[in-house]
Amino acid sequence: MESRLLHLPRHHRPPLFPIHLSPNSIRRRHRQLHPLPQFNSPIPMQLSHDSSLSPIVHSHSPSASSSSDLAPIPQSQRTFKAFDMASLWIGLVVGIPSYYLAGSLVDLGMSWWQGIATVSFSNFLLLLPLTLSAFPGTRHGLSFPILARSTFGPRGYFLPSLLRSLVACGWFSIESWIGGRALLLLLLPLPHPPLPLQFASFLFFCLAQIALIWPGMDSIRKLEVYSAPILILLTSSLLLWSVSSSGGFGPMLSLTSRLSPSEFWPVFFPALNANISFWATVALNIPDFSRYARTQRDQILGQIGLPVFMGLFTFVGLAVTSSTQLILGRIISDPIHLLAEIGGGPITKLVAVVGISLATITTNIAANMVAPANALVSVNPSLFNFQRGAVVTALIGLLFQPWKLLGSSESFLYTWLLGSSALIGPIGGIMIVDYYLVKGMELDVEELYKEDREGKYYYWGGYNLVAMAALVVGVLPALPGFLNKVGILSNTSVFFVGVYNNAWFVSFFLAGFVYWALSWLLALNRRVGGEIGEERGLIS
Repeated sequence: MESRLLHLPRHHRPPLFPIHLSPNSIRRRHRQLHPLPQFNSPIPMQLSHDSSLSPIVHSHSPSASSSSDLAPIPQSQRTFKAFDMASLWIGLVVGIPSYYLAGSLVDLGMSWWQGIATVSFSNFLLLLPLTLSAFPGTRHGLSFPILARSTFGPRGYFLPSLLRSLVACGWFSIESWIGGRALLLLLLPLPHPPLPLQFASFLFFCLAQIALIWPGMDSIRKLEVYSAPILILLTSSLLLWSVSSSGGFGPMLSLTSRLSPSEFWPVFFPALNANISFWATVALNIPDFSRYARTQRDQILGQIGLPVFMGLFTFVGLAVTSSTQLILGRIISDPIHLLAEIGGGPITKLVAVVGISLATITTNIAANMVAPANALVSVNPSLFNFQRGAVVTALIGLLFQPWKLLGSSESFLYTWLLGSSALIGPIGGIMIVDYYLVKGMELDVEELYKEDREGKYYYWGGYNLVAMAALVVGVLPALPGFLNKVGILSNTSVFFVGVYNNAWFVSFFLAGFVYWALSWLLALNRRVGGEIGEERGLIS
């Protein structure tokens, strides 16, 4: 069943697309019509008994504690300041994949300044959808799976949550494999460690992360805050080593581009898209974190840390990677191999292990365990809580093959990053258009927890078919290019290859536009139908 707003008389309906109003006027109007409830307890509201998430309501039920992970966060429990959000981004940015992404740009032929410009520009572009997605999380205290119910329906939300969770599980396996490989190379330097030993280290890293996340979200906040200065110190130490060993910044940044002007642009646009898709997954489920922010000012100031910290860390990665040509005679874009090559005594190895482990764990927990855990809780709150969801995430991560995705710079950028962006981009475009243009920033929080046919967000049988159709339209254009990249299709037109190389941009804007257009046509049809019905009633 569609939103109740569509069945109200015309003079009682708010405008479907209030784009002519300023954000402030929209917020004032919303507060007048729908004042937000005052949350004074961990269970902020009593929902109807027909809710499928009823354990949230009945706080005395055995499963109440587990399903309370889905409840709106009351203002009294929102502890994230701007510094906490910025620390979160430091922990996310300072990691091996970020370094590897920066080094891959040099490996593909870019100069250091071209790489920094590409990364910085892409992250400034991402800042807008990032803050737009975070806004409703802070305003309503809701996680990504619950917000997805308003767009895709109480049953249809499972599809975007599943796609986001699968990408997160893939990232979790990549990060955990990196962490386990670092332990082997630095503590037990074998040229070719046996596969059972590699998997043992991989499993150990997974278990360590589950132990750290077990206390809950506050433990993640503390881990990010305390790790941030340590990670900055270790990153600075690596940069100082490369500067001193290469004879200063001049020689280490003298590496010029290997790409001619005609060769640069075919590499730039896929690299730009890959850098956006690198954080597009977090930009999608950023409400899982912004719901803990005290104010919108805190979350926005904290989000600005992404392009700043990513630009600075990219400079380190590109500078150090460029210096390896001078110091070691060849480009080494993998920091683990670089640290193993540098060698050193026991203290140096211990510092390297602590640094890589800390960088990997802080990124992996925040970026790749929170979203799947929350998604599983939303699917079955009586069976899963946040901790159990994290365990299942780790188990699914075992099914991926990260050693293949990290086999080369091309496979990492063109297969994994571009391929995952085709799944994530449409979801973000649809949800942003739905919240700001279709719903006019108005959400009935209590209705989000209902699954009965009279629920405002029930749509058609619990599914918003308009959102589903827009999602399919957003994904399909990138499919031929992906199949060509993995070797399934050999004869793919240049057009579809270009679409795939810009998969996030194409899927994000195409899906958002299709959703807006279909929603507008549907609303127009119902308004016309309602007016005809009213006229017939008057005539009769």
